[in-house]
Amino acid sequence: MTLTPLDIKKQEFKRVLRGYDTIEVDSFLEMISVEYADSLRQVKEIKERLMEAEIMLRDFKQKERDLQQILMQAQETSSRSIEHAKKQAELIIGEAELKAHQIIERSRGETTRFKDEVTTLRVRKDTLISRLKVLLNSELELIRALEGEDDEFQRDPGKGTGKDHFQVDEILKKL
Repeated sequence: MTLTPLDIKKQEFKRVLRGYDTIEVDSFLEMISVEYADSLRQVKEIKERLMEAEIMLRDFKQKERDLQQILMQAQETSSRSIEHAKKQAELIIGEAELKAHQIIERSRGETTRFKDEVTTLRVRKDTLISRLKVLLNSELELIRALEGEDDEFQRDPGKGTGKDHFQVDEILKKL
């Protein structure tokens, strides 16, 4: 049974002959009743404030959990983003290296092909020059034979000494 201030006020005691002064007891009970009522009111206020504080604490704890969860998610997202960026960078570098190797190999192939073409062209040039020399020399000999070169030997002693062949070689070198 819980005691209320009204219970204290209305409490009556048996009257005995040598008992306490009823006025003193009544005034003391009145004073206790008032004090008890104040105490109950204070306890009620404290309980209300405690409930409010517990609600606020529960809200703060929930907010703290939410913030921790958000922080963890942000860290995970950040970590995933960094890992993704690293992987992307590695892929880009790998592709760039592959393309560079392909370009280098293609350049090497083209260089080899150009060198082969230059060599082929030089051989063809040398062959052509040799053939032209032979052709021109044979044509000169033919011309000389037709003009009767023997008669000219007598008039011009410088002919037939091979100087005319050097002129053909110089013409071909200029080509």
